[in-house]
Amino acid sequence: MAAFFYRVAQADGTTREGRTEGEDVQSVRAQLEGQGLLVFRLQPAGSGGFTLGDVFSKALKGRGDASPSDFLIFNQEFLALVKAGLPILKVWDLLIERTRRPAFQAALRAVRQEIRGGASLSAALGQHPAQFSELYVASVRAAEQAGNLPEVLQYYIAYLKLMIGLRQKMTKALAYPAFLLVAGIAVIAFMLTYVLPTFSAIYGDTGTKLPASTRALIAFAGGIRSHVLFVVAAAVAGGMALRAWARTTAGRAVWDRVKLTLPIVGEALIQHHTIQLTRTLSVVLAGGTPIVQALQIAGGAVSNKVITGGLDAAARSVREGVTMASALEKVKGLPHMALEMIAVGEQTGSLETMLRNVAEFQEGELDQRLTQISTWIEPALLLCMGVVVGAIVVIMYLPVFQMAGSVQ
Repeated sequence: MAAFFYRVAQADGTTREGRTEGEDVQSVRAQLEGQGLLVFRLQPAGSGGFTLGDVFSKALKGRGDASPSDFLIFNQEFLALVKAGLPILKVWDLLIERTRRPAFQAALRAVRQEIRGGASLSAALGQHPAQFSELYVASVRAAEQAGNLPEVLQYYIAYLKLMIGLRQKMTKALAYPAFLLVAGIAVIAFMLTYVLPTFSAIYGDTGTKLPASTRALIAFAGGIRSHVLFVVAAAVAGGMALRAWARTTAGRAVWDRVKLTLPIVGEALIQHHTIQLTRTLSVVLAGGTPIVQALQIAGGAVSNKVITGGLDAAARSVREGVTMASALEKVKGLPHMALEMIAVGEQTGSLETMLRNVAEFQEGELDQRLTQISTWIEPALLLCMGVVVGAIVVIMYLPVFQMAGSVQ
């Protein structure tokens, strides 16, 4: 008998990890599900265990070397082949041939072998969480139960397009300000390390008495030049330490909490996460997934751990009989209007439609907010950089102004 690691959800909503033995993956899964457990992860013990942070893969991340765009193309081809009525093994053979990403192709080959061995498609996909997120696996599992795989794939493709577009909007909104910041820092560094020493040498040759501000600036620039390796090493080490800390459970929780409280940017992030949540819930519920499991899956699609923790608590509340809208009120930062619309959707029996409406409304709000941020942050950065560069230039030329005044 082989040994397997597993991670499951119990009836009370809590999760549990453990190790068990069985003939194969299918028999162990059947054994666990027979105990009323929801299986999140099941893999042979020889392939290594998993940690609490690995429970859910992100909806747009964690697919080996397949980017979100690659995964979108994969699903579009998958949908076309399924609609053509080809057998699943033939579909998988064609998808493997068309995939050019080595790690993703290896995962597809492993999935084909598991399907050939009698596993369902969702069970085979679930053995490769690095390539196929929990959201995707749950969508396929629901499609298998309902017999509507093409429809579910269409939902997922539409969802993936919207999430990719959302990320591109956030990236574009920050790209130009980031460029201005880097360019401004480069200009200041050039002036301090090249232009200022030239002026300092000229003033030294002429024996001009320098103002206090000019002497301070020259000393500051000289200190940077003489300790440049130390400054760079300290900056790199500090950045790496901060990044390592932010990847820890405690560090990630603190950083995610801080981001939500930032002025202007925090509100945009809350809208971004609200869109992630409502889009994911609408797709999962449309596939026939129960609300409790849908909330757990949506927690994996939201990229903020504070909100994810709130969704876990909300899932437990719903399991105890609380409505989704009431349970989501405890999630930090969710807009009040979104909660009101979700409550109306539950009361009228149109929750999936209302979730899509919430997402579309928040997308419009986010577009407007990103436009406002770009409109204000660009001139603000230009003004700050102009003031700094102008101050350096004025301080460098102060001795010249003094000499000109003394000549008169």
